Amino acid sequence: MPTHRLLTVEAMRRVDAAAIAAGTPGIELMRRAGAAVAARAATLAAPSSRILVLCGPGNNGGDGFVAAQLLERDGYAIDLVCIVPVETLTGDAALAAAEWKGPILSEAEPEGAALVIDALFGAGLSRDIDGPAKTMIERVAAAGIPVLAVDVPSGIDGDTGALRGIALAARETVTFVALKPGHLLQPGRSHCGDLHVADIGVGESALEAGLAGTPVVWRNGPDLWKDHFPRLEAASHKYTRGHVLALSGPAYKTGAIRLAARAALRVGAGLVTVASPAAAMAENAAHLTAIMLMPCETADDLDDLLVDERINVILAGPGLGSGEATRERIAVAAGVGRSLVLDADALTSFKGEAGQLADLIADGGGQAVLTPHQGEFGRLFAGTNAIADDASKLERTRRAAALAGAVVVLKGADTIIAAPDGRAAINDHATPHLGTAGSGDVLAGLAAGLLAQGMPAFEAACAAVWLHGDAGLRHGPGLIAEDLPELMPEVLGALV
Repeated sequence: MPTHRLLTVEAMRRVDAAAIAAGTPGIELMRRAGAAVAARAATLAAPSSRILVLCGPGNNGGDGFVAAQLLERDGYAIDLVCIVPVETLTGDAALAAAEWKGPILSEAEPEGAALVIDALFGAGLSRDIDGPAKTMIERVAAAGIPVLAVDVPSGIDGDTGALRGIALAARETVTFVALKPGHLLQPGRSHCGDLHVADIGVGESALEAGLAGTPVVWRNGPDLWKDHFPRLEAASHKYTRGHVLALSGPAYKTGAIRLAARAALRVGAGLVTVASPAAAMAENAAHLTAIMLMPCETADDLDDLLVDERINVILAGPGLGSGEATRERIAVAAGVGRSLVLDADALTSFKGEAGQLADLIADGGGQAVLTPHQGEFGRLFAGTNAIADDASKLERTRRAAALAGAVVVLKGADTIIAAPDGRAAINDHATPHLGTAGSGDVLAGLAAGLLAQGMPAFEAACAAVWLHGDAGLRHGPGLIAEDLPELMPEVLGALV
């Protein structure tokens, strides 16, 4: 299983079913899962300490019974709570419960336990938690005891990361075969703690059966895009590394585009030019050295600049200003068929007119990357099914990419990158320190710089998001947007 491929809940059900059909009994898969849970528990709780195991009515509870048996054998004092009468268990969960020879409690006080194993509900939970399970979760949360979650913390939707009423915040989560989207999407991500994926030996054919026909979604990382990442050769020079044209806004609103332009240069674009209104020329010139500067007042001026066919990427939006003049510039930029990166004001200028923007992109025939935050996303796609309340963030981003005919990067703590063909990636390689003014402008510039060097749009967007996050992680507290481009040599050096 590629480490970056994610499995939906339904795909995981198919994997299990295929493995069982191929000759591995379900109880054997459960024993392997329970053994993985017990192994992680032994790293979190001192020998001979008390562990509280909470078991639910399904296979997740069966994993808990297996883990309890193994931990008791190894000398731990086990209190096992099953929130349903044990005689109501069925299938493999009933077999696992029968192998447990200790007492089965209907409730227990968590105080004094070194660890709680949460095996109440798995990733497929589709209703809010109530009754005895809710009471037990509330007690454990109040006690402040470390939690090891089985599959996902009970109460987290495995596909969407949504909270089903209540969930424990785990110190660690053990899941099986592959991560699920809910492990990376908020608020699920914040509840999972450290993630561990256990190989329970389902086999390649079972994996193929599970993945067949399912939406393609990855955990963002270098394994996803490294084969497309720019590599310099002996004959490389500035003209082989692409030319980004970055559209500046009016005087006193030029900082954002300079941040983006510097990021494009730092990530490897051979040439970057800022196209500036006359009134902002002096302001931009005072801050630019390696980045070139050209006058550009109107859409017609932009059309004239784009006669230079070496300009292969146009970056628009940061500080550009919203309205008709910006729409005219985007129409010209899209019409020449070059790659586009559109952010901020370029997106807001098409408020409620995502279809019009999609038509411009389609007519031009070039690649496009849109990088909205949640507010810009809502404005651009207002009135479309991309912002339907019943959809997860992952599904909304996919719908938006298909509608726009562009790669959409929906920024946030769980940034989603989606392509028009349905491919998607979830990024968890980042830090809250990136939540600072200008950080998104740098991200747009990184995407533009990678596009200029020939990366396909989806891979360029995924790489830009990861590099941006890696820079934030390397810097940590005190980060400001100006720091991010300057961290690129360190980030790229470690990557390449």
